[in-house]
Order: sequence, then C-alpha cells, then structure tokens
Amino acid sequence: MPAGGSEGWSDRRRAHEGEYFRKRDQELVEKARSRAEDEAAFQRFAEAAGVQDEDILRDLQGLGYTVETVTLLCVVPLIDVAWADGTVSEPERDAIIAAARARGVEPGSQADRQAAQWLANPPSAVLSYGTLHLLGAMMQRRPTDERAAAIRDLLALCTAVASASGGLFGFRSISDKEQRVLDRILYALERKDAHSPHR
Repeated sequence: MPAGGSEGWSDRRRAHEGEYFRKRDQELVEKARSRAEDEAAFQRFAEAAGVQDEDILRDLQGLGYTVETVTLLCVVPLIDVAWADGTVSEPERDAIIAAARARGVEPGSQADRQAAQWLANPPSAVLSYGTLHLLGAMMQRRPTDERAAAIRDLLALCTAVASASGGLFGFRSISDKEQRVLDRILYALERKDAHSPHR
C-alpha cells in the first residue's frame, strides 16, 4: 500500500461519516419541523371545529372537513332537510345561506363555495351520516343545559328550512319526507351513546 494510503482512506471514511450524519441530522430536523407544522395545523382545525377530542377531529378530517369548511358542520343537517323532497327551493336556499352567514361563512370563501356545491348537488350519504353522528358525539360532551340549548337551536333552524317553502295555498308546511329527516336529526343529536362513525 502506498505511503499515506491508510491515512487517505481514514480521511475519506471520516468525510463519508460526516456527510452521513449531516444528512441524518437534516432529516431529523425536517421531520421535527414537519411534525410541528402538522400539530399546529391540527390545533387550528380543533379551534375552528370548537372541539378538542382527537377521535372526533380525525373523523371530521376523514369526512373531508378542513379548517376553512368545518364551520359548515351545523349547516349540513339543514342542507339534508332541504334535499328531503328531492329539490332545494329558493326560500330553502335563502334560509340555509342566512344560517351559514350567521356562523361566519363569508361570501366567496371556501366554505361558501362548498355550501353552494352542496345546494346544487346533495352531500354524499357518507358525509351526511358521518356529520350527523359526529354532531351527536359533540353534543353529548357538552354540559346538559348547553347541550339542550344547542340541540334546540339546531332543530329550530332545520324546521325553519323545512317550512321555508309554502305549502298548499301558501301555508307553510312540512312534508312527510322532511319530517322523517327532522326526526332522524333529533334522534342522532340526542343519542346518549353517540360516537364517531369510524369506530
């Protein structure tokens, strides 16, 4: 072996080891940064949803809700009521948009565009069912008085949508199909064993 060969090999080995550990440190830093960003995003989602239960939050994300659209959580049951008869009337649409605005949904926002899409084409059964059961789970985690008031308020909005379109001779009425949807919503919200739909 030429003189200095072993020293040259050692130098190269140390250089390779140094490069390896630099890359590994960089990967660890990137993973830590990515994890911190994910945790921050999850916390923003929790704040937007108004709930801290991780299982519920994961299920909401699984249904496709985002920080921008989770404000529509209580609007979906209203949309389900509107679609009960197969079409959404203009008065029903107006009532739903008003409810969305009251929840902070701004015109032209992502949530507003999503609501418009659901008013043009009904949400999937998976989304409607999952949303309703997650709302029930969220309701059951509230104090009794607060839960009763929240359920009452949501049912009042749903009933307002159901009766928005004039019935016979212009009298406001609720169809049998709409009543069945209202009954299903009330049952889901009041269930004592309400839980996430994916478990």
